[in-house]
Amino acid sequence: MKRRLAILIPVYLVTYSVCYYVAFLLRFDFSLSERYVSMYAGTLPVVLLLKLSTNIATSEWRRRFRYTSIRDVFNLFVGSSAAAVLLFCANVALFSEARIPRSVILIDWTLAMLAIGVLRMLVRVYREQVRILLRGHDGCKRTLIFRSDKNSIGILRTLQATSSDFQVVAFVDPVLRGASAVVSGVPVYAEEEGWARLAKKLRAHHVLIPSSVPGKVVRALVSECSKANLKTHIIPTVPELADGRYKVSVRDVTISDLLRREPAELDRRAIRQYVSNKRVLVTGGAGSIGSELCRQLIRLQPAELVLVDQSEFGVFTMQQELSSQYPDASLCFAVADVTDRSAMARIFESHTPQLVFHAAAYKHVPLMEDNPLAAVHNNVLGTKVVVDLSGETGVERFVFISTDKAVRPSNVMGSTKLVAEKYVQAGSRTWDTQYMCVRFGNVLNSAGSVVPTFRKQIELGGPISVTHPEMERFFMTIPEAVQLVLQAGAIGSSGDVLILEMGEPVKILDLAKDLISLSGLHYPDDIDIVFSGIRPGEKLQEELFYHCEEGTKKVHDKIFCASRKAPRLVDVHRNVNRVLESNTDDDVKQILTETVSAFVDADRATPRIRRAA
Repeated sequence: MKRRLAILIPVYLVTYSVCYYVAFLLRFDFSLSERYVSMYAGTLPVVLLLKLSTNIATSEWRRRFRYTSIRDVFNLFVGSSAAAVLLFCANVALFSEARIPRSVILIDWTLAMLAIGVLRMLVRVYREQVRILLRGHDGCKRTLIFRSDKNSIGILRTLQATSSDFQVVAFVDPVLRGASAVVSGVPVYAEEEGWARLAKKLRAHHVLIPSSVPGKVVRALVSECSKANLKTHIIPTVPELADGRYKVSVRDVTISDLLRREPAELDRRAIRQYVSNKRVLVTGGAGSIGSELCRQLIRLQPAELVLVDQSEFGVFTMQQELSSQYPDASLCFAVADVTDRSAMARIFESHTPQLVFHAAAYKHVPLMEDNPLAAVHNNVLGTKVVVDLSGETGVERFVFISTDKAVRPSNVMGSTKLVAEKYVQAGSRTWDTQYMCVRFGNVLNSAGSVVPTFRKQIELGGPISVTHPEMERFFMTIPEAVQLVLQAGAIGSSGDVLILEMGEPVKILDLAKDLISLSGLHYPDDIDIVFSGIRPGEKLQEELFYHCEEGTKKVHDKIFCASRKAPRLVDVHRNVNRVLESNTDDDVKQILTETVSAFVDADRATPRIRRAA
């Protein structure tokens, strides 16, 4: 800063002195008498002092020239006007015998403002245009920017301000029709002209896509650009981007970008209200959903956050992450098994949580088919322990993380989650705690899920193994799922089953092809796909609603609420005990089948909720 001031102050002093002298020349038709030359010399120190003072007051020298914006020009106008007003006052108070002509003050105000404004713009033009021309186009990446809205224009300004290797040659807008336009000196072309034609015409090799573009659009865009030999990149859009004050990070398109949806409008006030200054406990806190829950909860400033997980390494990893990022937060990390009632009771007694998010569960369908006793023990008994302790210790709100596989389940994992759902609902008829279930489909990039598995197979050279060409699943990114879980916890009532709107299902085959393409490879030339057949317990398509839940109303833009009559705890308790008392894999599968069949049959007998308008 000192070095900048050492340069700026002399430059400003010279500029102001010249402008003040030229104001006299213009006023007197370039013929100055000795009287006015003497007046100029005698009043110049006061003029410079007033102008330097207003510069300090308006932080003129703290505003970077290379990022000059409309706000900076307005600040210059305010400072110059203030200096002119002060000079008028000083003219009356200090120069009674030889007052400066008022027209000179007005001319000087105009000249000084124009001179400093032009100086600022020249620095920016040099940084953004001249330097690029001087160094030539060698090494520059000729680039198209998708859309021409404020986010895209912000990207352009950032790239220009940071002297990036990406040389923007055009915007490509899907809305524009007919004749092209020009924005910030860059032409805008209609997407209907075709990406291949535009790439050839403009000699472009890259496309920058704002991160606000929905995944469905990104997917189509990546496909079209790939055919035109254009490499696609994602650029995050943040509020600071439009000012050009922060260097944007350009990254390759990921599978999450292809499946991203329009951001949900969250009631952040309601979420913060039920989390802030509360003691919060998260089971399965080291897992994919649980860990993200902890990350988002800690930002809401709970009184205490208790993370519980049976994985010592997982808990250690989260401890290192959260403790370093939030050193002042009240955090507790407990290595414990949710099926161990005595251990969980000690945790509840020590921390008396007010909110509980139960995310601990075994989730891998084929693995649980081979280990049904373990699935029942963890998913059913673990839920029972946490539900019971929450009710007995007066927890205010309990949120259970469920799955679409609990809808008419065809496998052990889904069956255990359905039984757990029923037990949570039954708790709402027994204790004052507000119990609710949040049901949603698959999340991207969770541990052991399909995307990391496909990536590993690609790294090994393939082939990618897909169970069936028609296999479909609902997908959502982990951060979005957790945001909606928190929102559901804020708006749900006791006994509710809240179902997240998952969008359109995605074919696993398409997902595999997308991952191959994003890896810079081609199917089937570089990586092949083989079909291994449906595994035990799997469905071709998953469901989110039971018959009686179809047509249920939305309580949020992306959340449905299935308000169903909760079963009695004594009835569910009887079924749960039968399941837990099973001693062999065959027995537990048989009893699970009978129990789940009873629940599903009861659902069929329940009248459908009238479809919301």
